[in-house]
Amino acid sequence: MTSAVSAVVFDLGGVLIDWDPRYLYRQLFDGDEAGMERFLAEVCTPAWNAEQDAGRPWTEAVELLVQEYPQERERIEAYHARWEEMLGGAIDETVEVLRELQDRPVRLFALSNWSAETFPIARRRYPFLGWFDGIVISGEVGICKPDERVFRHLITTHTIEPETTVFVDDSNVNVEAARGVGMMAIPFTGGRELREELVQLGVLEAAPAAGRGAGRRS
Repeated sequence: MTSAVSAVVFDLGGVLIDWDPRYLYRQLFDGDEAGMERFLAEVCTPAWNAEQDAGRPWTEAVELLVQEYPQERERIEAYHARWEEMLGGAIDETVEVLRELQDRPVRLFALSNWSAETFPIARRRYPFLGWFDGIVISGEVGICKPDERVFRHLITTHTIEPETTVFVDDSNVNVEAARGVGMMAIPFTGGRELREELVQLGVLEAAPAAGRGAGRRS
């Protein structure tokens, strides 16, 4: 089987790794679902967390928010101190797709919005992160998706040809940004659906090869 695809780039959170602050805050709010949702919408918001993904130090982020919401100090500090408790398991169906891709003549990369301070925790926890030819973390370069510059950084750093690269992300905004730099982009809806898309592109076989091993990377 021949393929016009030379590389596949994966988002991590929501595609390969299950991450959700609710895993921690359900414990801290002791069944008060409405209170938890209000806290995550108004205090430790996605926009606040995104600043850490863009490189802001966690100590600075926590202190700024505590000054604004001093009554919530303990819960705010927990967002950093107990961050690992927000991690769920690997998303197994997608990990299996990644495993299959190891046996194909394509390069594998990850491009993720993630704090540089917390990503080492994920590296230790998920062995499949060692299967990639390269990983670009927004917090390390100071630029988040969907900013075109972080895609350009990936392309130039790893000598990627955008027109023969598939990008996979669960955010439609990021998918559109990848298309904007010339990549083939797939909105992620599940591992099975992703595999079907990669079969259509000629990257994977229509049926998994029987008895395949762990692949060329270890």
